[in-house]
Order: sequence, then C-alpha cells, then structure tokens
Amino acid sequence: MSKAIKAVIDFVMDVLETVVFIGSMFIVIYLFILTPNQVKGASMEPSFYSGEYILTSRVTYKFRKMQRGDIIVFKSPKNPDIEYIKRIIGLPGDQIMIKNAQIFVNNTLINERYISAPTNLWDGGCVIDGEAYTVTNDSLFVMGDNRPRSSDSREFCAVKTDSVIGQVFYRYFPANKIGTVINPLPLSIR
Repeated sequence: MSKAIKAVIDFVMDVLETVVFIGSMFIVIYLFILTPNQVKGASMEPSFYSGEYILTSRVTYKFRKMQRGDIIVFKSPKNPDIEYIKRIIGLPGDQIMIKNAQIFVNNTLINERYISAPTNLWDGGCVIDGEAYTVTNDSLFVMGDNRPRSSDSREFCAVKTDSVIGQVFYRYFPANKIGTVINPLPLSIR
C-alpha cells in the first residue's frame, strides 16, 4: 500500500474516532447532565415566552435541595410524554393558601414580582379560595407565571418529585435574553 493511501486512511480513522468521541460525549451530557428544551405556550410569561430555548440541569438536585422559586421541567401528571415548565411554589410539607388572588406559603405572603396577572383559581381544581392545601411529602406545588393561562397544581394538584427532570438554569435563545436563570425569591422564603 502506498504511503499516500495509508495517510488518507489514517486521517479518515482519526476523524471517525473524533466524531465517535464527540458524539458519545454529547449523548452522555444529554442523557445525564443537561437537556435543551423549548418553551411551548404562554404559561410562563413574562419570564419565558413560547419559542425560547433553555437548558435544564439534570444534576442540580443531586447536590442541593429543591427551592421555592426554582423553575423546573417535569413530566405532566396527565401525560408523561409531555414536559411542563413551571415554578416551584410549595415544597413537601408546605401549606399553600390562595386568598383574594394572593399566595401564602406556610402563612407567609409571597411577593411575586415575576407574575403579570393576579392568581386565579380553577373550578373543580385542587385549591379552594381561602383554604389551606398541604403538599404531600413526595410532591411539589408548581405554578406557571402567567396564572390565567397556566395548567398547574391549582388544577391537577401537587406533582410527584420523581417526575422532575431538572432545574432550568440557562436561557440560550433569543440572543438578547441569553443568560443564567435566577431564582427571584429571597433566601428567607426559599
């Protein structure tokens, strides 16, 4: 075999090894560390708009506990093939009360600067105006930031913690909104 053909074969093998290595790393990262997601629908406006792209960390909650105010991606309790994006309002054991369109967690009023409309309730939902709802030990109470347009725990009750895929930590599209997603709640409430 000529030196030229051997050099071409060596080059092709090097390229293939690189492609396989990069592809393997991508699969490992995608399955176990972080996942790209697209926001679909208006339930998280004004924090996120439909069509925006976010990164979801699958490992955050292996290193720290979930916190009120975190934005998470989880499997829909009605159809596990669908993923929802919502904000954690109540942790396991918390008492949630919505009274006169305001939210109280463990009898503390939550100042939600990130919502654009008052918190409404759904007929036949899990929460009744002025009555406490207790989050079970293996669940989270979640709501979208666009309360009139969000299907969330007010409707389908608290979601199981094992349905959580991960925490939304970064927005990478559109370009004018690129950056880290910050939990807006004060540490004393988280």
